[in-house]
Amino acid sequence: MRIVFALVLLVGLGLSGFAVYMARDYITAVEAQQVQVVSVPTRDIYVVNRATRYGDRLTADDVRLVSFPEAALPEGAFHTADALFPKGPDVTRAVLRAMEPNEAVLASKVTAPGEDAGVSARLGEGMRAFAINVDVSSGVSGFLRPGDRVDVYWSGTMPDDRNVTKLIDTNVRLVAIDQSADEDRNEAVVARTVTVEATPRDVAALAQAQNTGRLSLSLVGANDLSVAQGIEVDQRDLLGIVDEVQVAVEAPRVCTIRTRRGADVVEIPVPCTN
Repeated sequence: MRIVFALVLLVGLGLSGFAVYMARDYITAVEAQQVQVVSVPTRDIYVVNRATRYGDRLTADDVRLVSFPEAALPEGAFHTADALFPKGPDVTRAVLRAMEPNEAVLASKVTAPGEDAGVSARLGEGMRAFAINVDVSSGVSGFLRPGDRVDVYWSGTMPDDRNVTKLIDTNVRLVAIDQSADEDRNEAVVARTVTVEATPRDVAALAQAQNTGRLSLSLVGANDLSVAQGIEVDQRDLLGIVDEVQVAVEAPRVCTIRTRRGADVVEIPVPCTN
């Protein structure tokens, strides 16, 4: 009896083990059918190994290659060592924008090979740097940062002796505040000068305006794509004074005839017929 019981127990354990094995294979097969492996094309780009800040020198030891999805490649990424260091690893680049570890190295965040992180590295082709004197009021209370855009207003006396404030340039990009070109600086600083990027003609206009009056800056919103139109305000516009129009009143016409009476000539008024 005990032998029969033992045989039944062994058979039952064998069947249960077989059922578990079959169930596991079935579940594995179902999961394999549900999971679809998608192959995403990638391309190697350079990222930084360490945190970098404005002015740091970027060397070959500071970067490494990682695979990145081609559909989401950031603009300006470097794919080869020859592209990142075209003059050799000894001619390094300087960091213009802070980067965290594993962040992609972009052309907009570093200088050209061999250049320092100064104002000249931020100027576009054909553009020039011009310094404008500011104070706490004309410099937007110290809230300006490199990379911001401003409208420039001139206040002075016109040739006709009118005191006016006039918009002379719009969406001018700031490249430096005092002696700093670091766009990652967040603290408010009451600057004495701001350096703007402008064409040579605009530089001449700004220099003339600064020498003949007072310049003030108006900060443009980061997402504002509008362009301010020509604006000019004088004291009469400010106070709402309207010039009176003088209407000339024609004097009444008088017609006369002359009559000689002896030695005298007498003028006698008569109705005008024409």
